[in-house]
Amino acid sequence: MPDAKPAFQRILLKLSGEALMGDDAYGINPEVIDRIVGEIKEVSRMGVQIGVVIGGGNIFRGIAPSAVGMDRATADYMGMLATIMNALALGDALRRAGVEARVQSALRVDAVAEPYIRGRALRHLEEGKVVIFAAGTGNPFFTTDTGAALRGREINADLVLKATKVDGVYTADPMKDPTATRYSSLTFDEAIVKNLKVMDATALALCRDQQLRLNVFSIFKPGALKRVILGEDEGTTVVC
Repeated sequence: MPDAKPAFQRILLKLSGEALMGDDAYGINPEVIDRIVGEIKEVSRMGVQIGVVIGGGNIFRGIAPSAVGMDRATADYMGMLATIMNALALGDALRRAGVEARVQSALRVDAVAEPYIRGRALRHLEEGKVVIFAAGTGNPFFTTDTGAALRGREINADLVLKATKVDGVYTADPMKDPTATRYSSLTFDEAIVKNLKVMDATALALCRDQQLRLNVFSIFKPGALKRVILGEDEGTTVVC
């Protein structure tokens, strides 16, 4: 549908670090990141303003054994540094694909990324640039899921998207239970009470309290991101 209009004008996309690994044990798979960039590029060219929060599990996984017994705050800061590396890689891939992108970090690393400044981020978005938010909230003890909910509210996103390996939220693990069925929609309270692992409880509560619409979908399903943006029945929608 070439004349289809997006149902959402500004989104916050949460990508896990693991999504960048593909089938690799850790690190960044070039084919995977290029395919994700293709999906983002298509949506950006529809006029949708896009913010991205990215995790660091694909990098931190490789050093996790050495973090056993480490102070939790120190380990969390290491994880934040991993998200900066991923953000730089994604930003570079977007620019190579002809998409203007800016990386903003909650930790000051001025030599490689802008500091997170809300007003500047909003200006970038209004100019059509993809803004990649690195280092989570900049504080230990908070996940990048919570960072996504926070940045989504700060940029006044119409929708927060949680990209996963499965095409929505299921009644059980679909990899283990063939009878598991996908929820088309849920409330935040249902997701929290049923412990459905949509996001961590802090992120879900923040989305609920700020009335941020959430969609959980598969980043590995071709065209899924665009279908969500067009308002089609893709993934699982979580609302108040």
